[in-house]
Amino acid sequence: MHEGPVSTEVTIETAAGEKIVSSITTTSAKNLGLKVGGKAYAVIKASSVMVAVD
Repeated sequence: MHEGPVSTEVTIETAAGEKIVSSITTTSAKNLGLKVGGKAYAVIKASSVMVAVD
């Protein structure tokens, strides 16, 4: 978890070892009580993911 003044990058590791990374507001991270090593789950709502390189 990398906390900034406005946004926080959260990494959730699944039981299979995959990592899901999300950027949420720092206020939301604090309201959720997120802690390094704590338990959390991800709800994925996106219908598509775009990844690109130059």
